Amino acid sequence: MKKLWLVYALLIGMFLVYVLNYKLQQANTTDPWETAGLRGNIEDAYVMVTFQSGIDYWKSVLKGFEDAAEELNISVEYHGSTQHNANEQMTVLEQVIAKKPAGIAISAVNSKLLTATINKAVESGIPVVLFDSGAPDSKAYSFLGTDNYDAGIEAAHKMAELTGAKGAVAIITTPDQHNHQQRTDGFRDTIRTDYPAMQLIAVKDGRGDQVASRAATEQILSQYPQLAGIFATESNGGIGVAEAVEAYKGNSNSPKIISFDTDKGTLDLVKEGKIAATMAQGTWNMGYWSLMELFHLHRDLAADPSAYANHKPLPVPDLVDTGIDVVTRANVDSYYAK
Repeated sequence: MKKLWLVYALLIGMFLVYVLNYKLQQANTTDPWETAGLRGNIEDAYVMVTFQSGIDYWKSVLKGFEDAAEELNISVEYHGSTQHNANEQMTVLEQVIAKKPAGIAISAVNSKLLTATINKAVESGIPVVLFDSGAPDSKAYSFLGTDNYDAGIEAAHKMAELTGAKGAVAIITTPDQHNHQQRTDGFRDTIRTDYPAMQLIAVKDGRGDQVASRAATEQILSQYPQLAGIFATESNGGIGVAEAVEAYKGNSNSPKIISFDTDKGTLDLVKEGKIAATMAQGTWNMGYWSLMELFHLHRDLAADPSAYANHKPLPVPDLVDTGIDVVTRANVDSYYAK
């Protein structure tokens, strides 16, 4: 019996030693990830930079950015050019860089013209990630957004479904914006390779503007009155296209319109049947994961400023696909902001 009690006492003693050792290890750790979870400093400010800053499209992106900030206990700011203008956005970005924020998430209005300013931020030690519209030749650490080439492919397949895979189609796009170039390429390549009875007869610059897109559409309709469909690669363009088609009285068979994004104006036109479909992006994901990546980058660079110059592996992926959905009259109600 005494031997049994000795065994019990030994086991209890070993357990107490284990618990004490574990507690000492926890008390001595210097890794905040082990003790406090994924938490930052409220004094660290992370900045989102966009263009056409007043449009509805950015609201969901900013909401994701803010939700991530709340989880991480950090501060965020939002700045952007008021117009679809690269020089204005460069000025805004220069002002942000001068404040030396903990990180910058930017959607580049022009992939070529913004590259040097993005590189300036990175070279000054500020982590930068791109979202929605990229600058692939820049030194930004990551791009988060739609696989825009695939989105163009999806739009082409939907257009073929709507038109019976025959007839002439056109594109209204923004040629100097990288994501719109990719959507255009995906649409064009798919029509050319998969649908021999369809012809892409025009690609026009809508300048990301409702009025310019309407004018471009009117020009196409005057030349091709039997047009079967139009793909607009962004929401302002889609609304302008719908206005032009609605006003055009010379064509009893109105062309089918596919647009992009889920602002209220576009969704209303889908619900009314004036836009046949629109492509919904994962905008909240763009904002949320942009800030999560910046937080990791800032933490690593603060610990070792020369880390990535010395080929240390990045803590974030080069590319994050935030997804795409096709919105039609059948499911449009699900995409209105709650």
